[in-house]
Formats: sequence, structure tokens, C-alpha cells
Amino acid sequence: MTPTELASLLRAATQKVFQAHDLDVDLIPETVVVERPRSPEHGDYATNIALQLGKKTGVNPRELATWLADEFAADSGFESAEVAGPGFVNLRLAAAAQNQTVATVIAEREAYGRGDELNALNVNLEFVSANPTGPIHLGGTRWAAVGDALGRVLAARGATVTREYYFNDHGEQINRFARSLLAAALDQPAPEDGYAGEYIKEIAETVVGTNPGVLDLAEDDRLETFRADGVELMFAHIKRTLAEFGTVFDVYTHENSMFDRGLVDESIAQLKASDNLYEADGAWWLRSTNYGDDKDRVVLKSDGNAAYIAGDIAYLKDKHDRGANHLIYMLGADHHGYVVRLKAAAAALGYDADSVEVLIGQMVNLVKDGKPVRMSKRAGTVITLDDLVEAVGVDAARYALIRSSIDVNIDIDLDLLRKQSSDNPVYYVQYAHARLSALARSAADLGLAPSTEHLELLDDESEGDLIRTIGDYTEIVASAANLREPHRVSRYLEALAGAYHRFYSRCRVLPQGDDDPSDVHAARLALCEATRQVLANGLDLVGVSAPERM
Repeated sequence: MTPTELASLLRAATQKVFQAHDLDVDLIPETVVVERPRSPEHGDYATNIALQLGKKTGVNPRELATWLADEFAADSGFESAEVAGPGFVNLRLAAAAQNQTVATVIAEREAYGRGDELNALNVNLEFVSANPTGPIHLGGTRWAAVGDALGRVLAARGATVTREYYFNDHGEQINRFARSLLAAALDQPAPEDGYAGEYIKEIAETVVGTNPGVLDLAEDDRLETFRADGVELMFAHIKRTLAEFGTVFDVYTHENSMFDRGLVDESIAQLKASDNLYEADGAWWLRSTNYGDDKDRVVLKSDGNAAYIAGDIAYLKDKHDRGANHLIYMLGADHHGYVVRLKAAAAALGYDADSVEVLIGQMVNLVKDGKPVRMSKRAGTVITLDDLVEAVGVDAARYALIRSSIDVNIDIDLDLLRKQSSDNPVYYVQYAHARLSALARSAADLGLAPSTEHLELLDDESEGDLIRTIGDYTEIVASAANLREPHRVSRYLEALAGAYHRFYSRCRVLPQGDDDPSDVHAARLALCEATRQVLANGLDLVGVSAPERM
């Protein structure tokens, strides 16, 4: 029995109690909260529903809890139901009800943990979107991991997800990039406002190699060649790096296309027609203060050029026009101002402001030998995705970046991620899966197979804890999707691996010596197979491999 099934059962029982005592059933919440107590002595689960409803019904919470406990205990799914404290009800599940989770996982396999409650969402998920002026730095690497995992989690709960990368290839930063490439080709120092690093030299050499006469062209022509070819080469590198990292986008959109396709002009015309764009001081302003912004924003400058927000407005409209009904932007810590700005733009265009959701992520620091790592051999000034993968591998890099909330700064300990020990979180989880896979191979060599026929024999405390942890998985995935927090899956996997290791140290899974195979061995093999399946499902959601051997 999963927590969701348990909550549904408790709600139905609560309705019976309310009807029997002439209480208003409409007061019962749609979802009855059930939690795992910190101490096993307090039962398998606990609910505070009596405390929630005591004041509303005018019944002493402990008295109401007593009525509820009596009703719960009458259900065959419970071994016991006891009142605790001012009105909590502690519950112990009957073995048959609890252990059914094992059979459910084995029957559903890869589908276990998936749902359809978000199937009305057509999400456009934009993340990374780094300027194509250099390799992806560490902040972008965090988004590459977290954004991909979030897309997987949302899809697992029924959402249609389009992963999108927005190339900012329009504006002054691209001109500085082109000037930097040209300077490198001429063996000159980088411009004061330009870009440096080995990658600039490599791209410049490639541009010259494919355009032998480029340095003999007129100034504007050769600069345009370095701009066009350099950006394409940088795009190719970024895409290749992301793919090797396990992050693949469905759509790559160029900022330039917003202008080339006339989408900026279209959105500006729409805003003018709705009077959400007005002229003042020779410029055109968005009435963003009408929609919660702290000031109106310039969309068209007095010199006739579009401000940066003009492309954002067109892009927002383009996403909706392509069928998305919910837009998620994943942005860096210095982009807090974009939250209200983008929502205001959506409202001005006639969309629901809540259809725009902005997630802000914090910084990432690398630590080696207990000290911060600040320099990159490849880029010269920043740590890149390539650097991190080269140091610890894809799995360790992804897992380390995903396992913490994006709301906090994180330190990535390179020495820790190289360790093959339980101190290394990704190794700890992957080792549990590999250990389970080895166990399955050993069982097969002995001619043994998992069986769900006698799951009632799984009555050890460690078995119950492992089964309840498995049962938590669906709720973990659902909360990770609803709260946009894929780190919940990683932390859950560590808890599951811990529960499995504790079980394995207490319970003998395979017969030893002259022992004959028994129903207990078959039931424990089923429990192990269910654990292995959930570990594999969870690792897939965070884009990390589930090795069968380590």
C-alpha cells in the first residue's frame, strides 16, 4: 500500500466516522496527510487529521482521533491504529497490505512512479541558453543537469515537455566575440571588452582554415565571416558537449530568428494595438507597471533599435503560438528582475501571467584538496562543463549538480566524487543497483527466481522499512514534478539505497551451504527485484546510469 492509497483509504474511513457522528463531511480535506514517523516505535505511518478537524467540528481532537482509530483498526489493511499525543493516530499496516507494494513494482516495472495528473500541461522548458561566445560554464552546467532532470520528472507525471535552448546570437556580445576571433587570427591581444582563452584561438584557426582568404577581405566582410562561422562553430561545440553530458534539446531557437522572421515587429504591433505600448521621449515603452513591474520597460529605443526585452516578448509569444500553455524559464542568480518582467510581458500580450514560471538557480563552486578551484586550463578564466566531466565523469557530475535544491549555492568536491565509497552519493546509489544485479545473477545460477506468492513472509523490521521506502517513490516523483525540485529524487534514491543496505545486512536472501531454497528466499528475491527496479527508474529520471557491475 502506497501513501497515496493509504490516504485515500483514510479519507473514506473518516467520512464514515463523520456520518456516524452527524459531522459535516465537507470539512474533510481532499487529501488526508500521512507521514512516516521518525521512530519505528510510533508505527509505519501517522496522520494528524483529527488535529486538523477538531476545532472545525467542535470535537476534542483526541476524542475524534479515538473514533478514527477505531474505524481504521477495523479495516483489514491495518494491524493496529493507536491514538498518540493530543490527537495523532499512529498506524501499523497489515503485512499483506504493506507487502503488496512489492508485487505492484514488479508488475509495473518502468511504469512504476509514473502518473498522468499533469497531462493538461504542455510545457516549454527553457534552460542553459548560454551565450554562444564560449564553452558552457559551471553555472550553465548546473542547469544542463537540473533542467534535463526536471523535464524527465515532469514527463513522468504526464506533462508534454519541449526542451528548448535559446541562442542569444543577436547583439553586442556577438560583435565582441567576432572581434575577439579576428584579433586572435591576427595574433593580436583580445579587445578590452572581448573574450580570451584557448578556445578563441582554436575557433579563429578553424575559421581561417576554412576561409583561406578571409584576412585579406575588407574589414566589415572579414568581421562578418568570423562572426557567422565563429558562432556556428561555437554552437556545434555547445551542442556536442551537451549531448555527451546526456542533455539533448528538442528545439534550438536563435534570437536572431525573432527579428529575421518578423516576430519582433508582430509582437510590437500587437502591443501597440492593445495600448500596452506607448511612446514617450522618442522611445516606445511597455506598460509593465500595469502588470506588477516596478517600472515601465523600453521596448524600442529612441534611435529605433530594439531593446533586449523586445526579443524576449517575441519569443514568449512564439512559444505560446507553438502550443505551449506553460513556460518555464531556468535562469541564473543575477536574473531576479526577469521574473516580474516576463510575467508582465505575458499579461500585456493577453496570456495568463501565471503561464510564465521563472526558476532562479544559485552558484556552483568546485573544491579540490579542500580549496576552491578557480581556473580552467581550457578557457583560461572559468570552469566549463568539459572540465567538470573530464575531472569526475558524466554520472558523478550530473548527480552532484542535481542532488541539491537550486535555491542554495553548492560546493562540488572533486575528491569526493572520485571516491568509490559510501561517502560518494552517486557511487552509494549506483553500487546498490550493481549489488542487486549481482544478487539476481547469483540467484539465477542457483536456479532461483523471485516470487510474489508469499510476501506475507517479509516480516522483518528492515524488510518493512525497505518496502515502505519503495512505496514512497511515486509520491516523491509527484512532489518533485509539482514543486519543480528534481533533487528530491536524488535524495530519495540515497534513502532507498540505505534501506536496502540495512536490509541486506540483516536478512539472508540466498540459501547458504546445505540450506534448501524456501518461500522466504523467493519473497526476498522479489523484494530485491522491486528495489532494483525503483533504483533504475529513479536514476533514469536524473539521467544517471544504473550499472549492473561496478
